[in-house]
Parts: sequence; C-alpha cells; structure tokens
Amino acid sequence: MRIEIVRFRLGLPSAAIVLLAGLAACGSQRGGAAPKVPVSVARVERRSVPYELGANGTVEPLRSVDVRPQVNGTILHVHFTEGDEVSAGQVLFEIDPRPYSAALQQAEGKLLGDLTQAASAAREAARYRQLAATNTVTQEDYEQKQAAADAAAGMVRSDSATATLARLNLEYATVRAPIGGRTGRILLHEGNLVRASTDALVSIIQLRPILVRFSVPAVNLPGLRQRAGQALTVLALPARDSATAVQGVLSFVDNQVDTATGSVLLKGRFTNRDGTLWPGEFVSVTLVLGMQPDAIVIPSQAVLQGQQGTYVFVVNNDGTASTQPVTVERTLDSLTIVAGLPTGALVVTDGQLRLTPNAKVDIRGGPTTETAGGGGADVK
Repeated sequence: MRIEIVRFRLGLPSAAIVLLAGLAACGSQRGGAAPKVPVSVARVERRSVPYELGANGTVEPLRSVDVRPQVNGTILHVHFTEGDEVSAGQVLFEIDPRPYSAALQQAEGKLLGDLTQAASAAREAARYRQLAATNTVTQEDYEQKQAAADAAAGMVRSDSATATLARLNLEYATVRAPIGGRTGRILLHEGNLVRASTDALVSIIQLRPILVRFSVPAVNLPGLRQRAGQALTVLALPARDSATAVQGVLSFVDNQVDTATGSVLLKGRFTNRDGTLWPGEFVSVTLVLGMQPDAIVIPSQAVLQGQQGTYVFVVNNDGTASTQPVTVERTLDSLTIVAGLPTGALVVTDGQLRLTPNAKVDIRGGPTTETAGGGGADVK
C-alpha cells in the first residue's frame, strides 16, 4: 500500500507540469502575431499594347442566289455537277426550247408581213400628200391614207415587241449562272417540269470574296468613329483543328445600335482565295484598331469581382495587402487594361481567396517591394 501511495503522490506533480506547459503554449500563441498569407504578385506596368476588340462571328457570302427558271417547260439537260464551282454566265440547265422557238418564228413572220403592209401604206400616204397639194385629191382622202399608214406603223411596233419577247423566252430556256460561285444541291433534274419564277433549281453562293458578320459593344463606337475611313484589320479564326487565322478588312459598320443587345453590327471582308472561310461557320474575330500607348496593364487573374465592382489586392510597403477598386477597360490575352492603379504597384495574382484587408502577406512568387518605384522594405 505504501508503494502505491508513493507512486500516486509522485505522479501528481508530473501531470500538473504537463498541464501548465500546455496552458503556457496556448497563451504564447494567443499573444503572438497572425501568420502571413502566402501570395504571388505582379507589378503594374505601363506599356504600348494593341487596341483590339474580340468577338464571335459568322461567315456569310457576299452574294447568294436561288436559281429559278423564267419560263415553263421540261428540263432536258443539266450541264454541271452539284457542288461545282461555276462562273457567271455558265450554262446550268436547258429547258425544252421548241415551244419558244416556234413562238419566235410565228412572231417574226407576222412582223415581216406587217412591215410590208406598213411600207406600202407609207408610200400610198406620201403619194396622196403630193396629190392633195395639187388639189387632185381632197384633203380628206390624204388624211385617210395617212391614218392607215400610221396604224400599219403601230402594228409593226407591236409585232416587234412580241418578237422581242419571244426571243427573250427562247433565251430563258437556257438557264445560266447569274453569279460565279459554288453550287449547292440540285433540286430538279432532267425530265422535271418547272414553273417560271416558282421552282428553285439550285443555289449558288459566292465564296470569293466573303464576309464575316460580328458585333461589338456600343461603348466601342467612339473608337470606331475616330478611325472612320481607315483600313482596319480584321482577323478571323475558324473553330477547326489546325485552322489558322485569316486577315481581312473592316467593310461595314451598321448605322444603328441594336437596342436588345446594346451592340453594333460590323462586317469584315476577306479575299478567301484558298477557301479557308466557309459560309455559315462560326469564327473567332479580332478587330485591330491600332496601338494604345501608355496603357496600364496587370495580369487578368489579379482582377476580382465584388459587390461594389472590380478590385485588386495591392501589397503595401509595410507588408500588408489592401483592396483597391479598378476600372477594367478591356482584356488582351492574359492581360487586363485597367485604370486607377499607379505604375510599379504590386498586385496579388494568387492567394487572394485567403486574404482579408490589411492582412500580412508572404510573397512566394513575383517581385517584391524592394524594387518598387518608391522603394521600401522586403515584405517577406
């Protein structure tokens, strides 16, 4: 019993010592400084950057037509293969020309007969004019002959118009390409009966040159108007593997703002000699307005969005981080052009989620305040 009592008494001071040591450690932590937050930073720079506007665009043909017959009839021949490149004026379809050839012959025959009668009536009227001058015939007789000659001349003009129309219908029996371009699917083939101006035969889309339609926010209108008359470069990148951007020029700026989207419609014109751009496909568009000198740029990952707007964390010379509101003008690749930051300041690019205003920071990546414009101490 004595031995156990002794062990109990000896163990009591040891437990107390351990407890006191733990309390001392807790007190030490409560009284010490808060741990620094590890962050990465970047320096605010002023540089010349391209003034570019990015948008999504759609390729559209400069001209597109649906070829329709202008006369009724049966298709006898199709002179191309669907999908072919055709030139303006090339023969595409041949409609049975026999009814129109016969109509032309009939009109020309009637015209020829009326021409003969008109010539005879004109000679008769001229003869009666001379006889009336010598009072051999009455003035009334001359006027009747002249009226007959005038009627015959009118009939000739009517017959001439009928013959011209018949000749035109015969020409329309041969359907030609109104524009050069690429043909689509053939809708009617040999043996089909077609109706004038109703049945579409094939569509033709002009591929060279070609347009890209895109929209930019209306806030960019001042920059566009300042460069009115200049040949602004437009770059289009198709959304295809291994596709390369092609270059064109801005050819159209709409005359009004779309009230539903707050944007302005623009079009770029591309030569498209190699057929890179295809009608209807989506492309990424970059409109190059020029170079912007002395732009204030920071990495895009430094910009945060809050309830009061966009802001960044700025590292102060005393090693703390504070929030700074900024105005974002636009983005360019991985950079953001802003207003409201001094050149040379350090902004936090990584670790912002762990920061609170005036928190101490430990820079793990990027420059330090030792090389800042105003000098200062290392915040590590």
